[in-house]
Amino acid sequence: MSKNHPTLGAIMRNLRNRFGWTLKQMSEHSGIPLSTLSKVEHDRLTLTYDKLQQVGQRLKIPMSDLFADAADTKAPRVTGRRSIGRIEDAVRVTTPNYDYFYLSTELRRKQMIPIITRIRAKSLEEFGELVRHEGEEVIYVIKGRIEVHTEFYDPVTIDEGETIYIDSSMGHAYLVAEGCEEALTLGVCSAEDEHQTTELMALFGETAPATS
Repeated sequence: MSKNHPTLGAIMRNLRNRFGWTLKQMSEHSGIPLSTLSKVEHDRLTLTYDKLQQVGQRLKIPMSDLFADAADTKAPRVTGRRSIGRIEDAVRVTTPNYDYFYLSTELRRKQMIPIITRIRAKSLEEFGELVRHEGEEVIYVIKGRIEVHTEFYDPVTIDEGETIYIDSSMGHAYLVAEGCEEALTLGVCSAEDEHQTTELMALFGETAPATS
């Protein structure tokens, strides 16, 4: 039987409680403005994948561990594990361009970060600044078609059933291709550097409260 996962606001609040910090202290350590953190914790603002990486890097927490249960903080690394990911159990983070569904969040220190993404943006003007983050990623189109923009290549259309593999540090944007209202993809991002040492620049997504 599936269980409901907390919102991003609850996750950030639990993360702060792990350290025993006030909101102001969390802001100082994470580099996220105090007013922004307050909105996130009250589910009035969400953070993009890039900005979550920044939080992980500043706090020296692997990106793959940000959603982990605080009670399991000292759990040893294990082998032979498995996780069955269901979208109804995923942690959902909503931004203007995407709905992210983070899968297998119960696993700590993952080498890969699986994410189902619903893509809505239809133009670069609507999307905004290209995003960049550490690692590599592969994107598989489950439904619809997407147009992939990267800073070093011409735009390319990826059809349903096709994949694209890119260097995530290269600026990139996934848009809905012409003729589609939205697209659904499965992405897998690498998490090879558990401390996420790259400094990242990304946009915030202000939207309705994210729900699981």
